[in-house]
Amino acid sequence: MAKDSTIYVCQSCGAVHGKWSGQCGSCGQWNTIVAEAQSAPPGAMKAVSTARTRGVQFESLESDTPEPPRIVTGVTEFDRVCGGGVVPGSAILLSGDPGVGKSTLLLDVCGRAAMNEARVAYISGEEAVEQIRARAKRMGLEKAPVNLAAATALREILATLKRERFDIVVVDSIQTLWSDAHEAGPGYITPVRACAGEMVRLAKSQGVAVILVGHVTKDGQVAGPRVVEHMVDAVLSFEGERGYPFRILRAGKNRFGATDEIGVFEMGDAGLREVANPSALFLGEGKDRAPGAAVFAGIEGSRPVLVEMQALVSKSAYGTPRRAVVGWDTGRLNMVLAVLEARCGFGFGDQDVYLNVAGGLRINEPAADLAAAAALISSATDKPLPQGCVVFGEISLSGEVRAVGRAETRLREARKLGFDRALCPQLTVKNQGVTTTPVSRLTEAVDRISQNRY
Repeated sequence: MAKDSTIYVCQSCGAVHGKWSGQCGSCGQWNTIVAEAQSAPPGAMKAVSTARTRGVQFESLESDTPEPPRIVTGVTEFDRVCGGGVVPGSAILLSGDPGVGKSTLLLDVCGRAAMNEARVAYISGEEAVEQIRARAKRMGLEKAPVNLAAATALREILATLKRERFDIVVVDSIQTLWSDAHEAGPGYITPVRACAGEMVRLAKSQGVAVILVGHVTKDGQVAGPRVVEHMVDAVLSFEGERGYPFRILRAGKNRFGATDEIGVFEMGDAGLREVANPSALFLGEGKDRAPGAAVFAGIEGSRPVLVEMQALVSKSAYGTPRRAVVGWDTGRLNMVLAVLEARCGFGFGDQDVYLNVAGGLRINEPAADLAAAAALISSATDKPLPQGCVVFGEISLSGEVRAVGRAETRLREARKLGFDRALCPQLTVKNQGVTTTPVSRLTEAVDRISQNRY
């Protein structure tokens, strides 16, 4: 007979403790440890004994089996982030803030994939079927042959999916499923981990692509166990700043594609709209560029993206100056400020500094260093950059402006959007019809911006 035992699991990070305590020793959160009954699944010891006697069989890396074709859903931005389409037999976890549009995105994916002759099942544990139908009608997908169901019992869902053949199965969300093999209710660590494991095993055994929706906590992490991220093949995050209609789909983990790709969507009355040219959305529409604004030519995955970086430097009214950043790394800003002060003579010790990436996009690559510095210099000297100028380059602690990758692609995108000059490091590639102003040190960039020499 399987022996039951009680474990104490942190509902924030998933750490298992031998006894209850008020604070989790792993994540430091208070009052998150809950007692959960754990029982060994029936026949577990027998399966282990059989595996020990049978042993394992090794295989070589060579194989004549062709790779299975990807399922192209028809949502180009979603397929791009997945690596060109959904891989059969893969498990994908999609996370995002409440109300960001996860269900809308997946319903669009299901509807278009179904119209492309894929067998699709959409299982919702949070909404009734009529609610999903109303959303589909608003999105113009009421005629799509999607199989809908409102269910939360894991045993019933697995029985149905094993009986019927599907290409894509969406479960919205994994936190609403419950298993009769565990006493804890939906949302707790143990049942969420168990339900996710069963769905992943179903994907591998049946060759069906399973997409799980995961809630996030207030700090943006996947709610409940982080181990769910290790179980699945891809972890996608759907992001969006409040007040902006833009939504960014990112891949934090992807076993079948790149992890630096993004998909850009715009939320409207009829659902999400794909944005084929995100650079046009993230740039300002003004004729004249104001002081403190610099256009950064960046790379997100395989696509170039032009975005405006805005800086404001003002006299501090308090003893400690403020440093506020939106869309960029705070540590990176402090490094650029230190280099400007130590190598270029710009003092920001009594200045408040505000830096913002327009449009709600978040930039992670070091190539934005020079654009941020240019925006800061422009604001401090009250000298605007030319309207048709883009900036990119990495800054070292010595004040050197270092070259960055894919400069030719950045310049090509700038030229396509009407930019005719660039402030950048020394290039060894074609300038793509853009007049480049190479700078090897940050002091050169300071001189050119303050004296309007480009």
